[in-house]
Amino acid sequence: MNVRYLVTLAAEEKSELEALVSGGTERVRHVKRAQILLATHAGVTDEQIARSVRVGASTVYRVKRRFVEGGVEHALHERQRPGASRKLTGKQEALLVATACSSPPKGRARWTLQLLADELVRLTEHEELSRETVRRRLEESELKPWQQRMWCIPKVDAEYVARMEDVLELYAEPPDAKRPVVCFDETPTQLIGEVRTPLPAMPGKPRRYDYEYQRNGTANLFVFLDVHRPWRHVEVSDQRTAKDFAAQMRALVDVHYPEAETIRVVLDNLSTHSPGALYEAFPPQEARRILKKLEFHFVPKHASWLNMVEIEIGVLNRQCLDRRIANKATLKREVARWERMRNKERARVRWRFTVEGARTKLGRAYPQAQAAAAAAA
Repeated sequence: MNVRYLVTLAAEEKSELEALVSGGTERVRHVKRAQILLATHAGVTDEQIARSVRVGASTVYRVKRRFVEGGVEHALHERQRPGASRKLTGKQEALLVATACSSPPKGRARWTLQLLADELVRLTEHEELSRETVRRRLEESELKPWQQRMWCIPKVDAEYVARMEDVLELYAEPPDAKRPVVCFDETPTQLIGEVRTPLPAMPGKPRRYDYEYQRNGTANLFVFLDVHRPWRHVEVSDQRTAKDFAAQMRALVDVHYPEAETIRVVLDNLSTHSPGALYEAFPPQEARRILKKLEFHFVPKHASWLNMVEIEIGVLNRQCLDRRIANKATLKREVARWERMRNKERARVRWRFTVEGARTKLGRAYPQAQAAAAAAA
């Protein structure tokens, strides 16, 4: 029997949907679902809705049913489809990353996808692995071992292990609003202007732009990423001096997390990333006030892959910065729009590498294991 679902929106729900429709930043399918709910609430028939929104009658029926069964959020956002199961487990993916960051087999200049696939077959219970499976997992970790400019772990010593496990334990902690964990890093970007106006895309022709361009200098992006909630922030600056770093830390304390008791900050070993930077920028009393709310946790040297914000910077580069942006004002505007979109979508970085995984997969590289192996030899 075809059940007739009735949609009656509360005032708050109606305002939320109207804002979504007029906002212009949501995905098209979410906007259409919001239009269906608003039209149904107004008493428009299913047939009229289907024609005006340009969807099928079955879509109108499903959206109404999902609203009645689970509310606005359930009607707008479908659950992620499971798809095919992942070929590699979390531990096996950690092993793949560690292998890709190690020295290649003797007689080979570098790891290839096929070499890595064969090595994973040797080290795990898999009978076979495709090159495509390896490529996808490496792409998720931003690893390309066939490129010469790639650099990974030069040496795993006691200091490396201590910092690695410290950061991994922070990632594994349950969320605590009073003691948030925030990853921080910066990345430079070039300001590139067009010499000739690009030609827009047309049916049968892609968008075309001239090979010649005009370099308008550089800018710096400071990027924050909350480990335990879907929030990130990008700040555009002219440079990345110690004083710029200090200003970002003050904003972190006073603007972004004013209610926090202690903010645990994960960052790399850049010379400007130090408590002394705040004393360079502010009077002693102000520097001390800020530092009392900060707790710095440094990733190991040559291990920026352990900083979760590196993944988010990769997404920023692909989704927003992979084009010509002529000036700082445009860069600020575009980055701010990207940031709002990512936060509104509640995008998260799903981190799988843990302390237990590190001890299992990198155990032989730990100092005591190395010493025992040397003694046995």
